[in-house]
Amino acid sequence: MTLPQPLPRLSAVAADYDILLCDVWGVIHNGRESWPGPCDALSRFNRQGGHVVLISNSPRPADGVIGQMDGLGVPRDAWRTIVTSGDATRMELAKRAPGPAWLIGPDRDQPLYEGLGLEIATGPEDAAFISVTGPDDDEVETPEDYRERFRPAVERNLEMICANPDRVVQRGDRLIYCAGSLADLYESMGGRVTMAGKPFAPIYDLALAEAERLLGRGVDRSRVLCIGDGVVTDVLGAEAQGLDCLFIAQGIHGDAARASNGGLDPVRAAGLLAAETTRARYAALDLGW
Repeated sequence: MTLPQPLPRLSAVAADYDILLCDVWGVIHNGRESWPGPCDALSRFNRQGGHVVLISNSPRPADGVIGQMDGLGVPRDAWRTIVTSGDATRMELAKRAPGPAWLIGPDRDQPLYEGLGLEIATGPEDAAFISVTGPDDDEVETPEDYRERFRPAVERNLEMICANPDRVVQRGDRLIYCAGSLADLYESMGGRVTMAGKPFAPIYDLALAEAERLLGRGVDRSRVLCIGDGVVTDVLGAEAQGLDCLFIAQGIHGDAARASNGGLDPVRAAGLLAAETTRARYAALDLGW
């Protein structure tokens, strides 16, 4: 088991990187409030000549995430640009228009479909495929609420497009189910699933294209650092892309990587990573400068 290097301060390695591909939810906010320390660290990285590209598994296009972050008090100077799973997923949906598509998810995610020319199915019986952004009501529903609804779709061999590969996300002091948990259930029942967000390549292709635009030149991948709290999304995605990663071992993992003295326990952090057969170069409980 390879232990990650503890990294309590981003400033210790900031000069080694031109680009940060930084996760949003669980690193700089929890859906209810933003965290000053991580926001300040990203702002300082930008001010020193680096470029922060926020890379989010939100099923909404980037404009919707910007509005949310403004509302949570995330300063605009903490990032240069944003790429979302919604942005990458729109490309997949456009290939399958006009559908019809059986849409699952809350009304707030409707901007994902604007301008794509998709027809809306009433259910699996008249759908050509499924598009999932999350549970219809993520405050109360669990994946098991969808098992019986999915059976006819599996029987018809309908493909599911999952707009958010995250399984859970922290909202305040609670963990909320995301679209990835529904995709896991659908796949376990024999269904076909396609995803474009982290850890899959399409969202990284978009993010690195944005990094190239910001730099005005090609990207040296050895000078790109990914930051995130999701092992199966952020860390696995960075490893698949051959990029360094700072694993934020708190977030959705609670105190699982915390030592008895309150600091990071690298062995526990490595255990979280090894459970998903991945590793990260660095680990910290949270992001600080």
